[in-house]
Amino acid sequence: MIRVLAVDDEEPFRRLLKRELARKGFYVEAAGDGSEALSLLKEKTFDVILLDIVMPGMDGVSLMEKMKGDPAAPVIIVLTGKATVETAVAAMKNGAYDYLTKPYKLDELVVIINRAYDYGRLSVKSKLLEQELVRKESSSQFICRSRQLADVVSLIKKVAPTDSPVLIQGESGTGKELAANILWRSSRRSGLPFIALNCATLSENLIESEIFGHEKGAFTNAYQTKHGIVEVADTGTLFLDEIGEMPVKLQAKLLRFLDSGEFRRVGGNKNLNVDVRVLAATNRDMRGLIKEGLFREDLYYRLNVFSIIIPPLRERPEDIEELARHFVLKYARKFSKQVEGIEAPALNLLMEYRWPGNVRELENIMERAVILSDTGPIVRDAVLIPETPPAEGGGQLSLEEMEKDYILRVLKAAGGNQSRASQILGIDRKTLYLKLKKYGVAQ
Repeated sequence: MIRVLAVDDEEPFRRLLKRELARKGFYVEAAGDGSEALSLLKEKTFDVILLDIVMPGMDGVSLMEKMKGDPAAPVIIVLTGKATVETAVAAMKNGAYDYLTKPYKLDELVVIINRAYDYGRLSVKSKLLEQELVRKESSSQFICRSRQLADVVSLIKKVAPTDSPVLIQGESGTGKELAANILWRSSRRSGLPFIALNCATLSENLIESEIFGHEKGAFTNAYQTKHGIVEVADTGTLFLDEIGEMPVKLQAKLLRFLDSGEFRRVGGNKNLNVDVRVLAATNRDMRGLIKEGLFREDLYYRLNVFSIIIPPLRERPEDIEELARHFVLKYARKFSKQVEGIEAPALNLLMEYRWPGNVRELENIMERAVILSDTGPIVRDAVLIPETPPAEGGGQLSLEEMEKDYILRVLKAAGGNQSRASQILGIDRKTLYLKLKKYGVAQ
């Protein structure tokens, strides 16, 4: 049954809504203003809110602003008799799903409530689907000729069928997420959820709620219960990327979860249990973090049942040519270009470079090379590798000087076409114009 909260300052209208919607099979409660609605939200769970805008005390817009910080908030339908363009704009800016004016048609309102409910249920699923589509579109295997990476792939195949935790280590851009993806695809849980979380992208206050969820009222704006990703990933695989960035306070709870499968939502006192395989990855020196007191040693050993270390690209030059050709083919198809192969001078340039950004940097450079090329093989001038020559006086270039040098080389490779150069650089044309103006480059 869909649970609806009607928020309106007119008591006869609230009674009418409760009676009519109850006859249509909805569970309905009512509140006279925003403050009363917040109290009910902290006590009970609702799927949809029917919200008036103009009310004494806390009005509808103020209520929406307070609820914006709650990722588990119900879907909001604005239902008001005092509609203006301004209130409609304010409602939609604050996340209202739809906007209706009084008097309403009951059948229309019922349809919109059902749509809003479906939208709310699909919002989490759509995020998971986005992750799934990204994984399906990405490569499902390493491209390699080197013995070092072949040994890594062999280890992955041996570890994958187990349920043991795996710690994947390597520099940024080496392919740690790809390794986790292959582990999942090769496991007995391959048909079950694969949920990824980057620990470096969330604040210390949010990450615990994101992993373990929270109960209503656990903190300000927590008006509804939120399920954490460990619950969403139940029976499947949970991938914690950048695990070295996890706050120390949360590490003890993660250790307990790994040992028992049990956890508590933030603000909760009930032990919950799920069956999840945990994979983790980091580009940090974990033993260094342990010495600094930034990572628990017992958690490190619990995660590091199996260790997979992915070597940097500069240590496996045998892989550079095959990877480069793979990316040329990938982006030639993406941009519908008749570009194929790499000329020897361009390939030599790739082989001589140290690749601080590893495979990710190589992919970016080959994408730009395809954009700069029209037909035939990639030529040397299309391969825009960053250079760090010494500045005058024997010192190193400043960051600003390096940026200027790189932008000017891209602009030259693009034949002076600023639109094309901005596309390659990944910035808008106005930003490029302002940078060129700053550098004193003639327009």
